[in-house]
Amino acid sequence: MKAFFEAIQSLFVDFLFKPHDWLRALELDNWWLANIVSWALILIGAKYTIYWCKELKKHQDNNEENQDTTAHSFLK
Repeated sequence: MKAFFEAIQSLFVDFLFKPHDWLRALELDNWWLANIVSWALILIGAKYTIYWCKELKKHQDNNEENQDTTAHSFLK
């Protein structure tokens, strides 16, 4: 049973966390390059937030959304 858990440890430490170790070492040389993944995720999130707001505005302008408080049974 001990070998099973050591195999899981080896999988994560020796293989799956290697990119994280590389980024951690890279941060000492170039902070911007090391955080490119974070910046990319922030930009993707901002893009889809803007898209979602535009879609909500489009539905509101077409009066497709029922904003009456009695529209939901749990609000009665």
